[in-house]
Amino acid sequence: MKRIFLLACLAVAFQLTSFGQLRIPHVLSDNMVLQRNTKANIWGWGYASVEVAIKASWLDDTVKTKVDGGGRWMAELPTTQAGGPYELEILSAGSKITLHNILLGDVWLCSGQSNMEWGGNQQLPEILDELPGANDHQIRLLQVSRTAADYPQDDIPNSWQTLSAESLKPFSAIGYFIAKKLRAELDVPIGIINASWGGTPAEVWTPSYLIENDSELGHLEAMLNPSQHWPTEAGVLWNSMIRPLTPFVLSGFYWYQGESNVGTWWGYDKLMRTMVTSWRMAWNSELPFYFVQIAPFAYGNEKPLAALLREQQDKTAKILPNTGMVVVSDLVDNVKDIHPTQKREVANRLAAIALHEHYGLNNGKDYRSPLYSGYKAQGKTITISFDYLENGLQVVGDRITDLYIAGADRIFHEAVGTIKGNELIVSSPAVNAPMAVRFGFTETAMPNLFNTNGLPVAPFRTDNWGL
Repeated sequence: MKRIFLLACLAVAFQLTSFGQLRIPHVLSDNMVLQRNTKANIWGWGYASVEVAIKASWLDDTVKTKVDGGGRWMAELPTTQAGGPYELEILSAGSKITLHNILLGDVWLCSGQSNMEWGGNQQLPEILDELPGANDHQIRLLQVSRTAADYPQDDIPNSWQTLSAESLKPFSAIGYFIAKKLRAELDVPIGIINASWGGTPAEVWTPSYLIENDSELGHLEAMLNPSQHWPTEAGVLWNSMIRPLTPFVLSGFYWYQGESNVGTWWGYDKLMRTMVTSWRMAWNSELPFYFVQIAPFAYGNEKPLAALLREQQDKTAKILPNTGMVVVSDLVDNVKDIHPTQKREVANRLAAIALHEHYGLNNGKDYRSPLYSGYKAQGKTITISFDYLENGLQVVGDRITDLYIAGADRIFHEAVGTIKGNELIVSSPAVNAPMAVRFGFTETAMPNLFNTNGLPVAPFRTDNWGL
């Protein structure tokens, strides 16, 4: 009995020691990129009230903090201009953790559903072509495992990796091409975190209390169809795939999602504003949020629900500060495939907004797709004006496609569009007193109207009539 009692005491002592010993989360690892020119958070767990000392090879001074009564600690570590590789030592109560091959640069978080998630494992040709030359060690990747949790988590099971064919193949194609573009333009190390899960609605990426305490958002969540392949419960991926990352200092977010919310399109703008605001609050910063408008796809709905969701995304881009929307209506080869294979150009368009608006590199105008801003009906024509348009419009082909006009009877007729500077003049012989215009306002439309920089005009309608 004495031996059993002694073994039990030793087991308890071992558990207390292992829980109290110095630990850090997996996001702090070898090969990581820390945000340059800021105060990066370094955090973890240890013995209560014990001092923690942090030594960074790019600093002369040692940063010190204390473990609180709950066994947690955090320190702000000054970072300098881009560079590396560096080492980081964390010491406490006789324990030491050393991290190697650290770079100082810019870190971006990519999230969403399958069009953000997909890469070489899905045999995307653009990524397969990249694999043999994937050797830029100034690009670092962090792939967050798919896992859901009912309660907020403190850690993920994944660590940073250097770029290689092995690490790139399962990674987000869009995330990688963003990193490659930013590297080429900025010449600084880039870290990309991919936390995506195909098929997921936006509710799962939003803290659950924000959904449950809002009657409209709660009703929309209840309308989601359960799936055996992805979670649909509010907050469960926020808890496990986003929340553990929130102390890690970022440059901003990239987002590609919306297909799984088409059936509840009318609440999508509110849902996105709620989600983005919650993320910014969690990071305690008004970080930029750049996203992709969903692509043309034959959903098979009786009404153009996907067009209505795109309209909601357009609304978010106009209302929510420090956001930017990329339009991809010209990058689809097959409207029966919900996964367009062209990811490089999507990434380049996302990166272009960041390069202009976040980094202040003014490499030309019209780096965003034009967004409908207003109309004026006069006589037999309607004149359409646009935001984010300075150098005019162009048509690829003989005439503008997917353009319709209607009068008081609300019957839409195919229309003729004429470009006049930064405006579009719309008319039809069948409509003498026009009242409304719709452009690309179907689920599968791939119109041929662009700015002079080759970016497609976002679909729009001037009316709010029922469909």
